[in-house]
Amino acid sequence: MTGLGTIINTAAVIAAGLIGVGIRRGRASGEDLSDKKVIRQGLQDILMQACGAATIFIGGAGVLSKMLVIKDGQLETTGTMLLVLSLVIGSAVGEWMNIEQKMDLLGEKLKKAVKAENDNQFVEGFVNVSLIICVGAMAIVGSIQDGISGDHSLLATKAILDFVIVVVFATVYGAGVVFSAVPIFLYQGAITLAAAFLGSFVSAQIISDLSFVGSVLIFCVGVNIAFGKKFRVGNMLPALLVPVIYRIVSIPTF
Repeated sequence: MTGLGTIINTAAVIAAGLIGVGIRRGRASGEDLSDKKVIRQGLQDILMQACGAATIFIGGAGVLSKMLVIKDGQLETTGTMLLVLSLVIGSAVGEWMNIEQKMDLLGEKLKKAVKAENDNQFVEGFVNVSLIICVGAMAIVGSIQDGISGDHSLLATKAILDFVIVVVFATVYGAGVVFSAVPIFLYQGAITLAAAFLGSFVSAQIISDLSFVGSVLIFCVGVNIAFGKKFRVGNMLPALLVPVIYRIVSIPTF
């Protein structure tokens, strides 16, 4: 069934978010304990730093696995032009569109819709976790596989990893993390549908490049979580579109 992987992944994020919120509140997630501060500040800070460090290394490993190659017995780098063009052009377009502000506004609307106006971390949790679980390599590659062949195994594996990630982040950020299920459903679902219609035109190199650039964005999210907001990652999202154009016009990498 095409799209089953996204459904499984979305369900895992919702379940994990509710569990994490329940842990944060110290009781069942269904109880109204929004005013109770269970996790003391010191523990919350160290959890955020731990999550940030883990995210940095996940993103960094993804980048290095694509950039570093062994050629003639020597370690070399590849994809430098792709990386520079993707980030510069994509960030310029995203800044012009002000995508991050739109994500923040969506988070604010969701916060009002669920009557969580007093939750100061709702929007931050929604935006950060949405970026982490959406722009990684597994989200892109898994959705394309699901669309082309109906193979949802990679997204099912991602669902397990996301479950752990979302539980941890929900204990830190609270209810906003649960709603990261909305963008992941729309994002992965859209990629799956596009791949189903255009699968024969999606090359392995394009998939690899998308994973490469996505890992850079994951790294930037990790820096934001660990050290405070340094990158407007939402405005960098159009960088994911550049590799497709890059390969279509066949610009050689170095």
